[in-house]
Amino acid sequence: MIIETENKGIALITAMMIVAIVGLVTTNLLWESALNTRKTSSTLNRDQAVQIAIGVEKWVTNLLKQDSLSSDSDHLNEFWARELPSLPIDGGFISGQIHDLQGRFNLNNLVNKDGSINQDQVDYFQRFLTALNINPTIANSVIDWIDDDQYTTYPNGAEDDFYTRMNPPYRTANREMITISELLSVRSIDQEIFNQIKPYISAIPEITKINVNTASHVILKSLGDEITINDIERLENERVPSGFIDVATSFESLIDNEYIYNISGNSNYFQLELLVNIDNISIIMYSTIHRGSGGNTSILSRSFGTI
Repeated sequence: MIIETENKGIALITAMMIVAIVGLVTTNLLWESALNTRKTSSTLNRDQAVQIAIGVEKWVTNLLKQDSLSSDSDHLNEFWARELPSLPIDGGFISGQIHDLQGRFNLNNLVNKDGSINQDQVDYFQRFLTALNINPTIANSVIDWIDDDQYTTYPNGAEDDFYTRMNPPYRTANREMITISELLSVRSIDQEIFNQIKPYISAIPEITKINVNTASHVILKSLGDEITINDIERLENERVPSGFIDVATSFESLIDNEYIYNISGNSNYFQLELLVNIDNISIIMYSTIHRGSGGNTSILSRSFGTI
């Protein structure tokens, strides 16, 4: 009788263990299934977001081409310069903006194609840094990052002998900058300084002029040593609504005549900054666009998440 009772107890415990194990296995299978479904959904949403972003990019290139065919100048009152409002799409929204990269200081202007230092542009960059209360000798570090030699520019320059002592060690690029984020690898430039100058700089793969129709007040003020706040206010009012009528005439009393060739009223390089959100999956795409003769446009670079 006692043995029968024990057998029944063992059977009950075994049955309970089997139920528990089956429950755990079922729960794990359901969890993995839900997780895989979520992963698949996220992947599909991201792929869809990328395709939408590339579609918008194509629309923007066509927009810039049409703008070139209809206007001889590029200014802030044109359609491309307006911020793209948040627009609904299936499952989310898109928003973005087109930036005129020639309304910013081109870091690659610091060094000429033959490797020599472009002193006019160095002076300009140093005035810009000073206007933001940043040590202007940082310009020398940027020069050494771009030029193709190993001769340190003083003060505050840095070549391989400096960077190879870092942890981890690395070397200077010794070529033109491809993205402005390279600055974070340059001596004396930390995240705080980078964030200060980021809205005002570009890395265009050729020597370019500043488009004064779209340049910010900081960029305009840095064009010359004697330009005052009152001058900037006058210039910003003068270029409304459709840009300067004659750039040279507007600036001839503010900057030296030989510097007039550094400025213009139109642009060939733009950047599309686009946010696409689908079902809480977000991507940010940066596209650098070149607009050449006849308004023909091409994508020079495209990145997701990094500028």
